Amino acid sequence: MRFTPLVFTGFALFFSLGCDAQKKSAPEIQLETIRLPKGFTIEVWADNIPDARSLASNEDGSLIFVGNRQGKNVYALKDTNGDGKADKKYTLASGLRMPNGVAFKDGNLYVAEVSRILRFKDIAKNLDNPSFEVVYDKYPDKAHHGWKFIAFGPDGMLYVPVGAPCNICESEEIFASITRIDVNNPNTPEIYAHGVRNTVGFAWHPVTKDLWFTDNGRDMMGDDIPDCELNHAPMKGMHYGYPYWHAGDIKDPEFGSKGKGQSAYTAPAAKLGPHTAPLGMRFYTGNQFPSTYKNSIFIAKHGSWNRSRKIGYNVVSVLLDDNQKVIREDVFAEGWLNEDTQEVWGRPVDVLQLPDGSMLVSDDMANCVYRIRYKG
Repeated sequence: MRFTPLVFTGFALFFSLGCDAQKKSAPEIQLETIRLPKGFTIEVWADNIPDARSLASNEDGSLIFVGNRQGKNVYALKDTNGDGKADKKYTLASGLRMPNGVAFKDGNLYVAEVSRILRFKDIAKNLDNPSFEVVYDKYPDKAHHGWKFIAFGPDGMLYVPVGAPCNICESEEIFASITRIDVNNPNTPEIYAHGVRNTVGFAWHPVTKDLWFTDNGRDMMGDDIPDCELNHAPMKGMHYGYPYWHAGDIKDPEFGSKGKGQSAYTAPAAKLGPHTAPLGMRFYTGNQFPSTYKNSIFIAKHGSWNRSRKIGYNVVSVLLDDNQKVIREDVFAEGWLNEDTQEVWGRPVDVLQLPDGSMLVSDDMANCVYRIRYKG
């Protein structure tokens, strides 16, 4: 796939806005460095959104909800003047504990803290006076991999991951899993998938309704192993290897012999590179992008922190065939990392399709949300 650098005649305006001009640690935004396939453009859709992480929207896309990990707030963003950019920010809650996950259903906003699921009822009518109730508060309170991405599945259940409370360890069954709960009758969570070290993004295939998820591989085994993963979970009860096997074929040096044989664990549908930290992912179902992207997966790679040379820091697309087999992975958006100097000015976290078929990308380093559109 050929990439064409974008030319911005209004870069001075983007620079003056910044993505978080008031936050001293925010880097300078360099949109002119972002490379996209021919015909695509990128702009800052919302700025000054500290630690912008997981994204969700209401039914018509008029409200975008943003969680964060380092901060304690949850935001709602709105384009009130119809210019295609968010100009109104509502702080829905503050003082929460890693409120990374956000999901919307039946008019209500759901937020995941480390150990609790919160519900903001009829949120669109209560943006100026929001309040929440606690749906469930018995998830583990471990902070390590405790932040959560959440989403409602086709079965109406809320899917909630519980990351491993460590880099590598054996732990209670609830850890290193993806669970699901009925938000209207929240009893003990049911474990849907096992052996999942830390997923911060998942979605369901638009045709088969199968669950797919990203998973971050373990650290401290060197620059090049193990790969992070894209996994396919067509049924409940599958085990993806952690902490015994990684990326399908890497036996853990400490715990590998304690588990079952390699064949007992489900190998990834695709390897996504060592330590690239794939986070948010969505299937593209819109009509704005070229038809080759239909039902493909877009994944935000947050980027490596423990390699001698950084990789990731981009958005990729993964093409599947009609049998849900991965054909290939293509770099879709890149330029947040200067590969020559190894300097980084942004870190993609989540992706979200808007009703018009354009796509939002959150960035928790530049503290903003971008919008990518196809103009042909």
